[in-house]
Amino acid sequence: MEPVVKADAYGHGAVPVSLALQAAGADGLSVATLDEAFELREAGVTLPLLVLYPVPPEVVAEAARAGIAVTVGPGRITSRILEAAALAARLGAPALEVHLEVETGLGRGGVLAAEVAGAVDALLAAAGVRLAGVWTHLAAADDAASTRGQDARFGAAVARLADDLELGMGRDAIRRHLAGSGGVLGAEAAPWDAIRPGIATYGIVPDALVPPDATREAASRLRPIMTLHARPVRVLELPAGHGVSYGPTFVTSRPTRIATLPVGYADGWRRVLTDRAEALVRGVRVPIVGRVAMDAVMADVTDVPGAPVTEDDELVLLGEQGSEAITAHDLASACGTISYEVLTGMSRRLARVYHAAGSAFGSRTLTG
Repeated sequence: MEPVVKADAYGHGAVPVSLALQAAGADGLSVATLDEAFELREAGVTLPLLVLYPVPPEVVAEAARAGIAVTVGPGRITSRILEAAALAARLGAPALEVHLEVETGLGRGGVLAAEVAGAVDALLAAAGVRLAGVWTHLAAADDAASTRGQDARFGAAVARLADDLELGMGRDAIRRHLAGSGGVLGAEAAPWDAIRPGIATYGIVPDALVPPDATREAASRLRPIMTLHARPVRVLELPAGHGVSYGPTFVTSRPTRIATLPVGYADGWRRVLTDRAEALVRGVRVPIVGRVAMDAVMADVTDVPGAPVTEDDELVLLGEQGSEAITAHDLASACGTISYEVLTGMSRRLARVYHAAGSAFGSRTLTG
């Protein structure tokens, strides 16, 4: 299993998540950029790392020295990567590990299936590189027919390699990999030699995917690991007729108790959520009112039962409180997007607090 930790581990914090996955026995990790891989190496992650896109030839030597594998496909950039790897090897760098991406239907990257054999031959003949993997990615994991078609095309493309190359998970074997979270939970794609779970690693079923009988129970056990909490920086009763936030889209119609929360669109709480989101306080849903600002949103806490809400109350913008829950899918639906964008949009200035066995054990802020 080689989880995907790109985009700051889907907004959860790449370094602490990767270290936890390493401790849990992951076989490797995948990222989108070389900088993401360098960040993990510098933090002590020793697992095999794969960059899922080609990298600039100028940094190939650094990747090789750090033991970071990169993706190659067709075209000039791959030729330049191979030239850079050969030069780096002549200067003493170790061989650069490369994974060949195969185009099976996503239309985004990789060599056409019919060209796989020739591309493999070229990589095997190239100096300073070692072919470590062949992979593809699903275009519509929620579509069974599409998934089966891509899996079949991938299988046909790599079948011709089986007689000449060592395939599998051995030290020098060439790994074949296709399935991400949707491929695994959709149960229509072969597992091949490795899987690359992404959003499921963080406890969420991919949008639009309805798990079949084979994986329904497993999918039901997933629990989202990200929650977003805030305490008010001000709670004040505003008189009737008072506007809330810029160019007020919300004007009080009665004396209204407004709690200002220090979270805004610069933190990933998208501006499109203006007047269409809720928060939880004391297990009760309350509306978020007024235009989302860069650094603040306001919640109408007038009708929360009991003593008036104060700055000591904690509000939940994403997660559970009591019997209520606000999910990433809920926020995505309100924004007209997908849960992936909700999670990865959470900015680095939001402090992350990490828990295990019910207790906090670490945190990450902008300063470390």
